[in-house]
Amino acid sequence: MPQTLSEYKPPEVWSWNKENGGEFANINRPNAGPTHDKELPIGKHPFQLYSMATPNGVKVTIMLEELLSAGHKGAEYDAWLVDIRQGTQFSSGFVGVNPNSKIPALLDRGPETPTRVFESGSILLYLAEQFGAFLPTDHKARTETMNWLFWQMGSAPYLGGGFGHFYNYAPIKIEYCIDRFSMEVKRQLDVLDRNLADRKYMVGDEYTIADMAIYPWYGALVQNTVYGAAKFLSVHEYKNVLRWAKEMEARPAVRRGRMVNRMWGEPSQQLHNRHDASDFDTKTQDKIKS
Repeated sequence: MPQTLSEYKPPEVWSWNKENGGEFANINRPNAGPTHDKELPIGKHPFQLYSMATPNGVKVTIMLEELLSAGHKGAEYDAWLVDIRQGTQFSSGFVGVNPNSKIPALLDRGPETPTRVFESGSILLYLAEQFGAFLPTDHKARTETMNWLFWQMGSAPYLGGGFGHFYNYAPIKIEYCIDRFSMEVKRQLDVLDRNLADRKYMVGDEYTIADMAIYPWYGALVQNTVYGAAKFLSVHEYKNVLRWAKEMEARPAVRRGRMVNRMWGEPSQQLHNRHDASDFDTKTQDKIKS
C-alpha cells in the first residue's frame, strides 16, 4: 500500500528551519560566505588540495595519484583533510578557494599568481590539460570524454543528493522520494551498463578522466561501499558496470586515491593528510593522522 502522508502546504514565504533533522543538518544553511576566520594550511608542493574522501573528493586524489604513477613528478601535492561534518568548509580560508564551500578545492601555487580551482570536474579537466594526460587529443574521443564527464557532474546530484539522502540519511523514510530517486539511479546504471557493454573504459580502450569521475560514485555504489544499497538496487543486474568497477579498483593509484583524506573504515585504509608518497607506507596511527 502507498505510504500515507499528511499533505504539505508550502507557506507563502519559505523560512529556514534549523531543526529540520538529517545527518548533515547542522552544516546546512541557505546562505553563503564564511562563518569563522581561519587560514588554510600550506605545504611544500605547488598543488594544495583541501578535501575529504567523499566520492567527489576521491575523483581528484585518484587523478593526482594516476598522474604520479604515469611519471608526472610535477603532480606532487599536499592533501589537507577538510572535515565537512564540522563545518570546516565554511572557514574564511576555504571560502577564499571555493566560494561555494564544497570539497574538493585545489589551489595551484605554481603560477606567479596562485590559481584556485573548484568543482571536481573542473579540477580534473584543469589537471588533464596541464599535464596532457588522461584526456584524448583526438577531437572525437575528447568530445566523448567530455560527454561522460559532464554526464557524471549532472547525474551525481540525483544519486547522492537524491537517492543517497532519502535512502540513507534522511530522518524520515519517505516512500515517494525513495521510489523516485531509485528509479532514476537504476536508469543511470543502465545507461552506464549499456555503454560499457562493448568498451573497456567509458570512452573505449583509453583510460580517461571520465572513468575517474564516474567510478567513485557508481563504482562504489555497485561495490556496496556507499549507502549500503547494492541489494536494494539489484546491482548484480549491471554486469558490465561491475566488471569495469573491479578493473578500476585493481589500479594501485585508485587504491591510493581512495585512502587520501579518508577518516572512516579500517585504520590501514585512512590517510588523513597526504604530503609525500612515503605516507602510504606507514601503518601507524601517528603517521596516518599527521
